[in-house]
Amino acid sequence: MELGQPTRRQCLGAAALEITFGGLTLVAERDLVLAVAGADLGASLDGQPLPIWQRFPCGKGQRLSFASPVNGLRAYLAVAGGFHANAVLGSVACVVREGLGGFDGRGSKLAQGDRLTVMPAAPAGGGLRQAPAEARIDYRVPAALSLLPGAQIGEFTGRSLFRAFNATWRVDDRADRMGVRLTGPKLEFRGDSLISEGIGLGAVQVPPDGQPIALLNDRQTIGGYPRLGALTPLAASRLAQCLPGQAIRLAPDTPERALAAYRRFRAVFGA
Repeated sequence: MELGQPTRRQCLGAAALEITFGGLTLVAERDLVLAVAGADLGASLDGQPLPIWQRFPCGKGQRLSFASPVNGLRAYLAVAGGFHANAVLGSVACVVREGLGGFDGRGSKLAQGDRLTVMPAAPAGGGLRQAPAEARIDYRVPAALSLLPGAQIGEFTGRSLFRAFNATWRVDDRADRMGVRLTGPKLEFRGDSLISEGIGLGAVQVPPDGQPIALLNDRQTIGGYPRLGALTPLAASRLAQCLPGQAIRLAPDTPERALAAYRRFRAVFGA
């Protein structure tokens, strides 16, 4: 990792690095200030266990490594100043399937020998040095995911709706940034065929096999399967941390409660 020349200042929306499952080692090419949040992937600095959810110094030549999942699936590495990435369609998010965004603008995953450029950091201020305890989640605990009912929910059978919100679902191994398939009781839709419509974050589609698919950040733009509704942004983020085989439950929610919960979450970080 090296220091770039542009002068963009540190900000809340600075680019960070998403690390899935682990198996990554980075070497600092200058002194940096870093922070790791999200999943515990057994992070270490020069072989010494590294606490997460707080910022820490990383000196030139030190090796930051991520081993394998301990608690959760995806860790997030932030650096003071942010990583440099040119926006594509207004975003620096990496979409491997479409070949868009990321550190090289072509949606590439990091590979041996790749270099990440770090933007100049703003002077250190009095911000958070570590995340408050209430923001740290034990991803191993079975999750109850808030779901906002959608327009087609009334066309599922009554038995299906009971099962949807009372059964325990399992995260299937067919899961990625596009979506997560859930396995459990078969859900039955009795409505007419649908015309494809726009798909939002967290949409829970039910294909003909009756097994729901929750769509995440790299989802398609439109879809024609009926939907139970949509997971709230917090619930979608929580699902993204679930390992294959992990148990979850769906809990119906209201927009008012979901918005209040999101505001409480942002307030923890002073945002």
